[in-house]
Amino acid sequence: MTTLANRSPSIPLIATIQRYQLPIVLVIAVVLRLVIYFAFPGVFRFEETGAVQGSGSYDVYAQNLLATGVYGYTPAVPDALIPPLYSYALAGVYAVIGRGGLQVALFHTLLDCLSIACLYVIGRRLFPKREWVAGLAGLFYAAYPYLIFQNLTVIDTPLFMLLLYLFLLLVVVLREPPTLDRRTWGLAIAAGVVLGLGLLCRPILPPLAVFVALWFLFRLSFVQTVLRLLPVALLSVAVLGLWIARNYQVYNAFVPLTTTSGANFWQGNSPYTIPYFLAGYDVQWTSPDPGQIKSPNPQSREADAERMALAMQFLRENPDKIPQLLWVKFVVYWSIDIAPLKNPTEGELPRLDYQGNVIPETNEQGELELGQLPPGDPVAQYSTSLFDQVGRTVHALYWGGLFLLGLIGVALSWRQWREVSLLWFVQISMTLMYVLFHPSTRYRVPTDPLWFLFSAYALVWLWGRIRHTPPQTTAQS
Repeated sequence: MTTLANRSPSIPLIATIQRYQLPIVLVIAVVLRLVIYFAFPGVFRFEETGAVQGSGSYDVYAQNLLATGVYGYTPAVPDALIPPLYSYALAGVYAVIGRGGLQVALFHTLLDCLSIACLYVIGRRLFPKREWVAGLAGLFYAAYPYLIFQNLTVIDTPLFMLLLYLFLLLVVVLREPPTLDRRTWGLAIAAGVVLGLGLLCRPILPPLAVFVALWFLFRLSFVQTVLRLLPVALLSVAVLGLWIARNYQVYNAFVPLTTTSGANFWQGNSPYTIPYFLAGYDVQWTSPDPGQIKSPNPQSREADAERMALAMQFLRENPDKIPQLLWVKFVVYWSIDIAPLKNPTEGELPRLDYQGNVIPETNEQGELELGQLPPGDPVAQYSTSLFDQVGRTVHALYWGGLFLLGLIGVALSWRQWREVSLLWFVQISMTLMYVLFHPSTRYRVPTDPLWFLFSAYALVWLWGRIRHTPPQTTAQS
């Protein structure tokens, strides 16, 4: 019996696409990003508009680094308010090719392409019998609308994604050799350095490192696991230690990475967290009540410690609210829609001053409603019809569909648990970290392409079933 595949006239084309999956996907990724960038110059060309989409703080730090050589939000005044790596990388881009939206877009597109390549190799190694899985997952990443937009802005996401995916690729390869040799040691050294750099970009990787050790034990002995991962741990600590030493000189105290961890923890564990999330707003618009912070400088290390203490006090005094708190944050993190659902709107008065002085308001129905953004604030873009209606709908369809396919892929690939559990552990560790602090869609999307490997697996499995289903015959009289 002639199969559908044998009858298809497009087999040479399919074979060519299969052979060049990665280059084709990379070309698609570059073209899509350039098209979106040039289609919306008023959004991305911050050097012309003055509104930096993403996080303007990174732009400020990068410019100050170039001007003064000091890492600080205030020129020539050192601080540790945000993780440093992306600002240093951005300063390098500005120094080499200049400051501007196009320069950032090109830099981030390069990082995306490298991440897609890492994702592709990870997919080929974890799903070696399903050749199309890696290519499809790369394609889903390349065409992911939310990531295309976010990674064209001034944000640390593309750099963090590259470091995360490169670390995962290195540990996948590191687990394979049956014996220790020079190549194995080289992989361990590279993985340790990449993990340390990842911590300097976003300090959320320690739980993943623990899960990686567990994943190694699924295939290797305890001794082999320790011998491979001990250099990874030591080198990552050494890389992070350079920044810790710098912070000790600045603050004369132990500061592992930033002086805003307390603020982040408070925002995710305060009396405002549940009401704001249920109302659809991000908790970044919340702050302790006036008088709760005694330190005269709200940006100081001491003030941050006070915020951490307030959060811990809230949890101790409200144990009955902890289950709902965790559930609400979990739902926000895994939302099909873009979280936050709502953003403050523009007004005439600058009542949101980014120092925490936010005035919550209610509408006629008594629901929480935030307004009065300063005119020209970048956040106002997210309330336009293009982003709030079209963008949200496209995202819900794209991510929602691939999320459901991913759930099917997880179930279908469970027999390969010794390999694919690494992908489970990535999602579990990131969920734990952001449910502990505070979640949003932009914090989850760096791991979405890893989920797309399961989405692709489901599609490949389904296509295989369709191809091998014999055609039904009808009886003829």
